Amino acid sequence: MISSILGHELDKPLAWLIKKTVLERIHPIALTLIGLLINFMAAAAIILGFWITAGVLILIAGLFDMLDGATARTVHKTSSFGGFLDSVIDRYSDMVLLISLIIYYAIQDKIFLLTLCSIASLGTVLIPYTRAKAEAFIPQCNVGIMERAERIILLAAGAIFNIMDIVIWLLAIFTHITVFHRIYYTWREIQRREKMPCSHNLMKGD
Repeated sequence: MISSILGHELDKPLAWLIKKTVLERIHPIALTLIGLLINFMAAAAIILGFWITAGVLILIAGLFDMLDGATARTVHKTSSFGGFLDSVIDRYSDMVLLISLIIYYAIQDKIFLLTLCSIASLGTVLIPYTRAKAEAFIPQCNVGIMERAERIILLAAGAIFNIMDIVIWLLAIFTHITVFHRIYYTWREIQRREKMPCSHNLMKGD
């Protein structure tokens, strides 16, 4: 939802930051990989129970996730492969954090929270999957309350303020609400497009 509202609104201030720092000389893909490495560090901190450290690292990794795309657009190094790789790395980053929580709760013998984490992980995987599949049939499907930006903010807040149990509940519920929202939205859009008269006109050669 935040990503859909803001779009590339942050590009201007980020472009200023990029041009004023060494970031302009770093390849966007390198920034993507640095963000992934920081998320691995955050995952290690979660497993060890260093919650505040984990939360700060998640926020820093999120900053790199914003900077890689903004840097690519600022220095004119956008590419189809870069966009593809960024999406794949995002999935790794999502899952490494959630798996670290599953490991932590397994060590703590908190089976119920471990189960909730697994449910949240499933929803997290399905959110980008439903969008990718939907956009094979409709132009865009970025609806939903729990996109990646919201999930990052929640995980960071849960770690920093020691409310991760609540955050896991929210993720387990709202990731799946987002999935069902995207399924419904795609069904509705497909139905609407199938009823458009232009499809009949094309068949008639008009």
